[in-house]
Amino acid sequence: MAANPIPTQLDVKTERTPTQTTVHCAGKVTSDTAQSLKTAVKPLFSESKVVVLDLTNVSYMDSSGLGTIVGLYISARAAGSQLRLINLNQRLKELFSITRLGQVMAEGRDPNELRAP
Repeated sequence: MAANPIPTQLDVKTERTPTQTTVHCAGKVTSDTAQSLKTAVKPLFSESKVVVLDLTNVSYMDSSGLGTIVGLYISARAAGSQLRLINLNQRLKELFSITRLGQVMAEGRDPNELRAP
């Protein structure tokens, strides 16, 4: 008898300040969790000019997760908002560097924040 796989979790907590909304993410951003991230973040673009994704506790991101981040970036721009990513671990920095998305998403910021050292 095969064991049932343990579902992948992504916990999302939102913190608002007068200048920005920070979304603290914990877990894995994968095809299983991408929709919940979109659902949590997309409406924030109409409420805040700056939305920050704090990825401190994100342990893994697959191609679906990467696509979700790109989609959120496009939605933010369309809404006149800005999406920022902070606290990427080494693996996520490498992912954004290899795909060259770090350069695109670092508009007006130090591009080294999203690039592997």
